[in-house]
Amino acid sequence: MPHKTMTDQRIENILGNLLRAGVGVSAGIVFCGAVIYLARHGRSPAAYRVFQGEPSDLHSLHGIVRDAMRLNGRGIIQLGLLFLIATPVARVIFSIWGFAAEHDRMYVVFTVIVLAILLFSLVGSQM
Repeated sequence: MPHKTMTDQRIENILGNLLRAGVGVSAGIVFCGAVIYLARHGRSPAAYRVFQGEPSDLHSLHGIVRDAMRLNGRGIIQLGLLFLIATPVARVIFSIWGFAAEHDRMYVVFTVIVLAILLFSLVGSQM
């Protein structure tokens, strides 16, 4: 089996598929969470006089995963949104690998900088 080299077109196709899959998976997860949430709370009257923010267990990754595993609608929706946020991060990580496979050091450096900025904006704000 001949070894396929990474070409710009092949990398773009893989990145496009990665983005489509990430958005599709996250949309499916959010949809499932919405169905569960509406099945359980769809007929509850809305109380607009009192603001109720999101529950405190949905403020952390551990809490979101725990609630999603318990089939809590809000937890599943939040998990889907996390997958949506993770999709461009995965794209940047794959781009680093693709540029490295092409031996394009300048783009590897720039993409690593973009990844560092993304990660800092996601994690650094919690510090």
